[in-house]
Amino acid sequence: MHQRPPPEEFALRETAPKIAGSGRYTGDKLTTTYDLVEQMQYLYVRVVKAKDLPPKDVTGSCDPYVEVKLGNYKGITRHFEKKSNPEWDHVFAFSRDRIQASVVEIIVKDKDVVKDDFIGKISFELNEDVPTRLPPDSPLAPQWYKLEDKKGEKIKYGEIMLAVWKGTQADECFSDAWHSDAATVNREGVSKIRGKVYLSPKLWYVRVNVIECQDLIPGDRNKPMEVCVKAALGNQFARTKISSVKTINPVWNEDLVLVAAEPFEEALMLTVEDHSTKDEILGKCLLPLYSIHRRWDNKAVHSKWHNLEKHAVVSGEKKELKFASRIHLRVCLDGGYHVLDESTNYSSDLRPTAKQIWKPSIGILELGIISAKGLSPMKTRDGRGSTDAFCVAKYGNKWVRTRTIIDSFSPSWNEQYTWEVFDPCTVLTIGAFDNGFLHGAKSDSRIGKVRIRLSTLETERVYTHSYPLIALHPLGVKKMGEVQLAVRFSCTSYINMLHKYSQPILPKMHYVHPLAMSQTDKLRHHAIQIVSTRLARAEPPLRRDVVEYMLDVSSHLWSVRRSKANFFRIVNVVSGFVGLVKWLDAVCQWTNPLTTLLIHVLFVLLILSPELILPTFFLYLFVVGIWRYRRKPRHPPHMDIRLSHADAVSYDELDEEFDTFPTSKGPNVVRMRYDRLRSIGGRIQTVAGDLATQGERFHSLLSWRDPRASALFVTFCLVAAVVLYVIPFQVVALLFVFYVLRHPRFRTKVPSMPASFFRRLPSGADSML
Repeated sequence: MHQRPPPEEFALRETAPKIAGSGRYTGDKLTTTYDLVEQMQYLYVRVVKAKDLPPKDVTGSCDPYVEVKLGNYKGITRHFEKKSNPEWDHVFAFSRDRIQASVVEIIVKDKDVVKDDFIGKISFELNEDVPTRLPPDSPLAPQWYKLEDKKGEKIKYGEIMLAVWKGTQADECFSDAWHSDAATVNREGVSKIRGKVYLSPKLWYVRVNVIECQDLIPGDRNKPMEVCVKAALGNQFARTKISSVKTINPVWNEDLVLVAAEPFEEALMLTVEDHSTKDEILGKCLLPLYSIHRRWDNKAVHSKWHNLEKHAVVSGEKKELKFASRIHLRVCLDGGYHVLDESTNYSSDLRPTAKQIWKPSIGILELGIISAKGLSPMKTRDGRGSTDAFCVAKYGNKWVRTRTIIDSFSPSWNEQYTWEVFDPCTVLTIGAFDNGFLHGAKSDSRIGKVRIRLSTLETERVYTHSYPLIALHPLGVKKMGEVQLAVRFSCTSYINMLHKYSQPILPKMHYVHPLAMSQTDKLRHHAIQIVSTRLARAEPPLRRDVVEYMLDVSSHLWSVRRSKANFFRIVNVVSGFVGLVKWLDAVCQWTNPLTTLLIHVLFVLLILSPELILPTFFLYLFVVGIWRYRRKPRHPPHMDIRLSHADAVSYDELDEEFDTFPTSKGPNVVRMRYDRLRSIGGRIQTVAGDLATQGERFHSLLSWRDPRASALFVTFCLVAAVVLYVIPFQVVALLFVFYVLRHPRFRTKVPSMPASFFRRLPSGADSML
């Protein structure tokens, strides 16, 4: 077993950064858009274009480019071939913390094979000639400047249009600028390290109800037909069962569900196959997705007959055969569901696909990614450890990526992002990665991840904490560094937010027409593949490894460590009931006579006045909830290695957790049994985790981990105590029994308000590693 690391090493620490949003810092003017990050000063140089440059040779042209030089830092634009009036529109940003020169030089040069020729330059004194500009001020207008020679005298030919100013990271040019801290990166690689915002594609469920086929033409009429229908959409496949009707008119009436993403790039292909003759294709039908009916409720979709096409090879040519076979289908794009691409415990978005049934937003989430420190070396550069770190944050369909800080174990990003919030019971995920592009790697290395559940945050409060970045390796759990974040959850409608606690978590269609658990897992896998493929095609690409790590793609796989952690979570939940039983036993044994006498008096009063039982119970819960308010958690939850059972795991268990799936640890028989065991164990692990989550939600009712939920429950207890005191107990009991035994006509498949409220409560799953 591993030696347990000290708990304080992985603890959450509150910090005091110099940010305007915290109310503790009042520095220079800073826009409210960037009040959750520290102000960073930059010198910006925008090189727009040049004109009338002197010719290099008899052709009357040159190959110009611009070099911006400030001390030891030097930035270069691309060069143009044989162009006297080039246009660059390139911005350079120099961090003022590293500036050791008083003059910035903009030099125009002529590209040459042997040695680049000097054309002219412009110089600016930083202390005198450079103005300061901060948004929301309009951008500084570039001006034409006459070029000077090396002695500072105006030359006859050549002018350059540029602008030079002092600003902060709030400037609009910041994200697209060339940065001095990336001076070692070539011009082609600069685009791979810039910060960007990405949007996940809009996902739809494609529901295909295969009803029947008509007038199929089998290859062998002497055999009974074994016909099924295969639906294909890109790399996704789904098949119906073999029809029980073994004739040329088979019947299924079976649903197939696939995942599609806008814009629709592929068509839905339906293939009718006969398994009695080596999977003979009896016909195909191609349906473009843009022509399919869209719905967002449970209304029936009109069925439609489609002709089946069949092709045969005649004399080496593919020839279409005309025949009367048809297939009867109901096809629609189901927009009433939320297409799950995240783990259900850490979902950041619960809205349905169709915008027509979206509810208005309830608030704004603001995240400031300030800095990191103590990062572990992720690769070797020039014989020493190095890390090129960037962060990725995901909430809803919006992904954000900070710029990459080159070769630093304590990078400072100071970038701020904003999301609309539609449900408080959602999770913000922030991951830290090492950029592998700079060294030709095919993937970005994982450093660590942080999850923050919004319902555990107080509204309008700025949380500034340093979160440990914890990673599990084959040799054990390791702290990879710390990331400093500032988070603020602002509420725009408190009533709407409280109303959310009474609503079902998922859209109505998930309860009215639910999908099977196995079907949901399969569709989630396809959704993750679609999202990762689309984001990998962006520029710079958000690589598949990053997307899958942020979406917890491997959370369902078997792990002895996770199973132990979930078991001990259950034990921790049950320990409260065990303590109650021990206390009752102590009362019965007269361990404390005074306590026993008081219990006797209490039971006598309740037996003589049974109407006081429920009011007393709810009043007790109300008092306990108010008493615990002063000890409510002050910090958001974070990764807990003890809860995750990561600090006491054996090498063999870690070897199993990091083993490939399927396993590669033995012969074929062992592999089959081992994979089967892991598959079954994964389901047991999920069930155990769900049981633990339900029990932890009971604990969270009065823990004030979710201040709004605890406030609602405490208020309900007070109201219930008063109402149950006023209304006779017999009336309440009758109403309760009548409600439980109500007619099915008055029931609904949508969860009740108490059930919806309970499912929204936070649990220890938020702190699981």
